[in-house]
Amino acid sequence: MGRLMDILLGRSKPVAPDLDQLFALPSAAVTLEAAASFTPTGRGAVCFATVEGAAFEQIHREVRALLDADADRRGSPVSLERDDYGYTWLVSRRAPDELPQLVNDLHAVNSSMEINGFGPQLLCSLVGFRDADGRPLALVYLYKRGTFYPFAPLPGGPGQRRDSALELQIKAVLVNDLRVEQDLSRWFPLWGAPGL
Repeated sequence: MGRLMDILLGRSKPVAPDLDQLFALPSAAVTLEAAASFTPTGRGAVCFATVEGAAFEQIHREVRALLDADADRRGSPVSLERDDYGYTWLVSRRAPDELPQLVNDLHAVNSSMEINGFGPQLLCSLVGFRDADGRPLALVYLYKRGTFYPFAPLPGGPGQRRDSALELQIKAVLVNDLRVEQDLSRWFPLWGAPGL
């Protein structure tokens, strides 16, 4: 009866997150550079619904200590930032040629939060890219869907706009490298996202 009610009401079981999908990003970055001339910026972030309380603060301190303890890390350490919409982002910065290490950082953050019971608060992870003209692009991993999508905000001009044509081009380029989200209504804009 429960399955029938789910079908009638249009409810579906969420896809179990497969954090190992993040490890496909370095390979996808090679394809992205060859096909569209976008290269990693060295920045990435994990977004989650803001959580209050001592247990979350302890997890945050442990994750930050884990990532900051990396003796090979060059540049700024990780930081915790809030966006204009009230979401929290743990931002990691690496050298642009350290994408595998950046992916390890994002995986560690997601895994730590999931293991400690904060999986429901995880929303997405992103990795930033730019082309030679400085156009920004993010590859966004939707935690609850287990899929990726490209987000390409257009700089300048009135209001917030995105380059939908570029996003569709990137989708086609990466279809063999990443599990790309097919439902375009799930390609949420991440205006002002830290890490982009």
